[in-house]
Amino acid sequence: MLMFCAARSFALDSLSNAEGLALAKAVYDRPNGDDFSAFVVMKLQSSNGNPRQRELYSYGKEKGGGERWSLMRFIKPDDVRGTGLLTQDHPGDESDQWLYLPALKKVRRISSSRKGGRFVGSDFFYEDLLDREVEMDHHFLKGKGSVGKVPCDLLVSVPKDPDNSVYSKRVSCIYSKILVPLTVELFEKGQDKPSKKMTARKIKKIQGVWTILESTMYDLKTGHKTQLITQKIKYDQGLPDRLFTRRDLTDTSFEKRFRP
Repeated sequence: MLMFCAARSFALDSLSNAEGLALAKAVYDRPNGDDFSAFVVMKLQSSNGNPRQRELYSYGKEKGGGERWSLMRFIKPDDVRGTGLLTQDHPGDESDQWLYLPALKKVRRISSSRKGGRFVGSDFFYEDLLDREVEMDHHFLKGKGSVGKVPCDLLVSVPKDPDNSVYSKRVSCIYSKILVPLTVELFEKGQDKPSKKMTARKIKKIQGVWTILESTMYDLKTGHKTQLITQKIKYDQGLPDRLFTRRDLTDTSFEKRFRP
């Protein structure tokens, strides 16, 4: 009887793993357009302080085969104006990130040891802005959940190599109808409770792409949160590769023609 129960448990675990992997691939491969440009408002709010607001443009390009590029450029307020983050995600777990600080007129490479660093004082780590390919994690289904009245599948993702992530696991609540995560709980190493949580709201289909127009990253330890509100977005403009190079990271004028 014990052998039968163990075999049945193993079969169920294997099925859960297979279903989890299939769901993770479906979410990763859902249509996102070949490229996009967006105008985004970032709001930073502490548990007892006044909110601070920033404005930025965000660009992204699908190169195929696990190659994804992105650029973020702040335009307000003055203390961050012109600051840019360039990310080049390569196949596998290789990624390059460069930060341009106009006050210093320097481009600095973000080392892998700074994945857990906070991007411009927000609740987003540099790692949160990286692409993470499905094959980098083990995935399995934990069961069913819900966000409000919306049902979702609970997907647990654990890094295959613990050294390539600041997180020990991520638990995502996936709305399978549109393959969008409604919440993601982020567990840092050595912790049995999530330290951060991301939520998605105001999801709308734009140019055939299910688009998250509002998301919030919560720091569950401090009560601080960072909200991203997409006010304008445009897909498939044919953004040039030049937009995503270190050479033009210091040039804020080139990208203006591609703003939404």
